[in-house]
Amino acid sequence: MSPSGGPRIETPVTRLLGIDLPIVQAGMSWASSCAELPIAVSNAGGLGVIAAGPMRLPDLTRAIEQIREGTDRPFAVNLPLYRRGAEEVMDLLAGMDIPVLIASQGGPRRYLSRFKDRGTLCLHVVAGEEHARKALDAGVDGLVVVGGEAGGHPPAALVSTLVMVRAVAKFAPGTPLIASGGLADGAGLAAALALGAGAAQFGTRFLASAESCLHPAYKTAVVAAGVGDTLTVGRDLGVIRVLANDFAARMAELEHGGADMDKRRAHFTSTTLRAAALEGDVAAGKVEAGQSAGLIDSILPAAEIVHRLVTEYAATVAGLPPVQHP
Repeated sequence: MSPSGGPRIETPVTRLLGIDLPIVQAGMSWASSCAELPIAVSNAGGLGVIAAGPMRLPDLTRAIEQIREGTDRPFAVNLPLYRRGAEEVMDLLAGMDIPVLIASQGGPRRYLSRFKDRGTLCLHVVAGEEHARKALDAGVDGLVVVGGEAGGHPPAALVSTLVMVRAVAKFAPGTPLIASGGLADGAGLAAALALGAGAAQFGTRFLASAESCLHPAYKTAVVAAGVGDTLTVGRDLGVIRVLANDFAARMAELEHGGADMDKRRAHFTSTTLRAAALEGDVAAGKVEAGQSAGLIDSILPAAEIVHRLVTEYAATVAGLPPVQHP
């Protein structure tokens, strides 16, 4: 019996993190900038992740305390290193001895020593081979490897998860890797492990969960989307993958029409993820979501999502054809 009371799938990542299942809930601004979703995922045997990006220090402190009250299982905090006040956030997180830090959008040498000295495991998000090598050379404990299908901030070159994860796994065998981008079900989990990852990170799938702290209109938009209903915008401004809406259509029009940087920047900054996530403006806001939105057709409790991922994974593996020798 696993510590969470459920099934186990053992990999290098689950052994490193002390979790039962190779299922990581992505740190998603606003959606998991709270305690409810990470608690549910960690209690189900995966790794729940707080998204610290938009959180004020008192709110982040309270969320960590709530998670510790709600589960005795490992959890993580995701910190985008570009956010305002990142140094103060790191001071707070180091002082609270969080189990796992998942850092993104910055260099790992900036934070490694202060967290490793406290016993915190450090994972770094990368979207290319060069950054993966640099992070490993710096001494991170593992990598979250993001492909072009991902929502939010995919790699600018949009190399697919299928290729990116395999490339990193080939030059870094034995490294704990978490695959991210385009994964929404148990078949995706099986594919991630087959590529050489030790876990899969699910973002958009957990956006459409009962516990994600999003406006209902945002969740409904994700469930209604097809696989072709996202696009990337923000060239030279910080590429994001979003659902097609009025904001995205106008941004794409400006980019494809050759508008100058000032016009593109003005429109890009005219609205926010917060407008969609908290206020429900899914027409004019930035509705960040991955291509896997087209694989999602329901809003479910997070624990049920984890359960289904495991069931689908088992069915996928069992259904693979064996090698037949002459």
